[in-house]
Amino acid sequence: MPKNFKEELLFTAVMAGLMVLVMAGYNIALADGFSNHFIREVLTGYPLALLVAAICDLGIIGPGVKYIFFHFIINDYMKKKQIRIALTISVMMVAGMVTLMSLFGIIVTQNFGGNFFLTYLHTWIFNLFMALPLQLIVVGPIARAILGAVQKKTALKAAKMETESVED
Repeated sequence: MPKNFKEELLFTAVMAGLMVLVMAGYNIALADGFSNHFIREVLTGYPLALLVAAICDLGIIGPGVKYIFFHFIINDYMKKKQIRIALTISVMMVAGMVTLMSLFGIIVTQNFGGNFFLTYLHTWIFNLFMALPLQLIVVGPIARAILGAVQKKTALKAAKMETESVED
């Protein structure tokens, strides 16, 4: 888990960057299939979707999930292994992000259909079925590995600096 704001930004950039890219491709493929313009459509919508996802993650869903988790859900069983905490938070984050980003997708594409609620529910369910395994099996492990490598490098630098200061 990120230990400071810089690590939080890195983790969010990797997580949101990969999730938005894959989910944008998934939703475009569902709506239009794999046309000649598929890659262009994904890349055209990517910057705005990434910005919205980062704002939702850092400003709305992330703080809300962490508050709920650390005040109402965490227990001694979860504290025994860090991965239990990470997976529980990941599932909660996916649920929240799918809720907001599905709404964003419907608004941006103006895909209101005949019944907004049913269109949203359909979009939400399809996105949840893709986003949850994507997060738990692919993107989450990649983001945690990158964060772990950065944290290890930072710890080694700190240890080296401490050793050098003791020798002086």
